[in-house]
Amino acid sequence: MSTPAALRSRAEDLAAPLPPLLAEAEHLAATVLLGEHGRRRAGMGDEFWQYRPATPGDEARSIDWRRSGRSDQHFVREKEWQAAQSVLIWVDDAQSMRFAGDASHVSKAGRARVLALALSVLLIRGGERVGLSGFDLPPRRGELQLLRLAEAFSHEGAAPDYGVPEARGMLPHSRALFLSDFMGDMAPVEAALAKAADRGVKGALLQVLDPQEEAFPFDGRTIFESMSGSLRHETLKAGDLRGRYLERLAQRKARLADLARIAGWHYDCHHTGESAQGALLWLFRALERVR
Repeated sequence: MSTPAALRSRAEDLAAPLPPLLAEAEHLAATVLLGEHGRRRAGMGDEFWQYRPATPGDEARSIDWRRSGRSDQHFVREKEWQAAQSVLIWVDDAQSMRFAGDASHVSKAGRARVLALALSVLLIRGGERVGLSGFDLPPRRGELQLLRLAEAFSHEGAAPDYGVPEARGMLPHSRALFLSDFMGDMAPVEAALAKAADRGVKGALLQVLDPQEEAFPFDGRTIFESMSGSLRHETLKAGDLRGRYLERLAQRKARLADLARIAGWHYDCHHTGESAQGALLWLFRALERVR
């Protein structure tokens, strides 16, 4: 069994390479005031919520005898809902996410990672279990889990041009979050959401785009190349492509919103030129709404 000193030493070793990402996520999370955000549901919390009449199956120890003594029936003292639930996160690490159209903007991957980690800070410190979709990092609670998540989000290795949502390991009736530019094939997204719906998993899709991808400010001779260099297209009249590009982008957004609605999820689009605080608040509220 690990001693506290050994556990702390392992945690410090694990955290050593992570300060920038974790510090940024901690700072971002601190901007969202949790307070009493309305989680009033029966469960395992310590704060009183309500009395309700006892029903067959209630244990005798759950009955509030003092309250019951003032009535002709038995009452159960229910407490505020604080039972931890599991939240599974997938952050797209494909090559397309490494794009930043302007040096003043963070890459899509950088923004997605800090949002995912900041949300994890809020959820874990609120008593939730958070992990990664798949089987590499099951949902857990505690500060050590935040370090594990920071390590996972900090890793950047070989990757395909476009990401495919990881839908394995989804726990029935849990919650999930997918962060991606969703610029690749839509079929895997549809399959992942269908699988989630079958298991009663609710969640949120956040599409992260660079401002240039939204505005398409290109004109004249332009060479479009994927981040890996495997895809390349040259045109002398980039401006002529703007209308068709924007139309297809709007169609993709609409399709994502429809898929999310059908699955009981929420969808939003965030630009890296915007404040991360607004996106974090939306994510937190979106996951609260799908409980």
